[in-house]
Amino acid sequence: MRPLIIAGIILVGLILGKIFFWSNDPADGSKGGDSKDPKGAQNAKPIPVNTILVGIDQSNQIVFSSGSTVANEEVEIKSEISGKIVKLVIPEGAVVSKGTLIAKIKDDDILAQLKKIEIEEKLANQIEARQKKLLDINAISREEYEISQNKVFTLNADKEILKVQLSRTEIRAPFSGKLGLKNISLGAYVTPANVITTLVQYNPIKIDFSVPEKYLPQIKPGRNIEFQIDGENDKFSARILAIDPQIDNKLRTLTVRAIAPNASNRLLPGMFIKVLLNLGSQQSIMIPSETVIPTMEGKKVFVKRNGKAEEVNVVSGLRNESKLQILSGLNVGDSLITSGLMTLKTGTSVFTKPK
Repeated sequence: MRPLIIAGIILVGLILGKIFFWSNDPADGSKGGDSKDPKGAQNAKPIPVNTILVGIDQSNQIVFSSGSTVANEEVEIKSEISGKIVKLVIPEGAVVSKGTLIAKIKDDDILAQLKKIEIEEKLANQIEARQKKLLDINAISREEYEISQNKVFTLNADKEILKVQLSRTEIRAPFSGKLGLKNISLGAYVTPANVITTLVQYNPIKIDFSVPEKYLPQIKPGRNIEFQIDGENDKFSARILAIDPQIDNKLRTLTVRAIAPNASNRLLPGMFIKVLLNLGSQQSIMIPSETVIPTMEGKKVFVKRNGKAEEVNVVSGLRNESKLQILSGLNVGDSLITSGLMTLKTGTSVFTKPK
């Protein structure tokens, strides 16, 4: 019983101490007051920043775009007829010339039919020759002669049909290029649906890329472009070959196709490329790309005016490796803030660091 009384006295003492002593602690917002200075934001020390003066630069108008390399010619090698493969010449990854035999389909039945037609044709020619002599002496009517002559013509046509069928048993390269991987083996039965291999020609190689529609007047077939591939700093040259006549109504871009020499075979179809399209030189406001902050509404920058940071919405244009063209929002002579951008907001006191 006694321990319970002692515990109750201690508990009451703690409660009274909380009420009469700890409630006056300055850390308690009820009596000690708000420790935050309501004018703290205004009295905050100015933030040091780096600034540059906005000016006019003489720079090249370079449109940067991404694209892909495309084979100049590409085809899936298939058979026109069904049959058994009796000869297969597919050196995978090797370069072959136009007309090179790739596969041969069994042709015994066609050769037998052709031999039969040739025998019948020989006999029909002999009959036609005799009938011609008889016609010359009026021993037979012209109708009888024409029947024998028509027999010769019919056999000739049948022979040509068999020759066409025979040519279809030979599968040859339609153009010079590099063979792909083999998909069938010798002795396999193939149909026109089976892909035997692929043939790709990528010298020259095509370049497909997209640019905004506003640059259409400046893009013409025959214009030269430069492009780069991932992992290399070398620049390659290409010539614009054609422009898609339709503009993408969702992206508002047009597809451009260029063609580039590829004698060294460094470029393969399907590569990602970065295109640099030089549209000429002009004077414009160019600012460092890192000073531009993307927003939901577009892009913004911070400028220093009267010792305060001020947020300015801008409209951008072309871009190069380090700078972005500003079409509107900035004026020549503005002090553009280039550092501490993530800590700034409109009204923040700033001062320029001494150089």
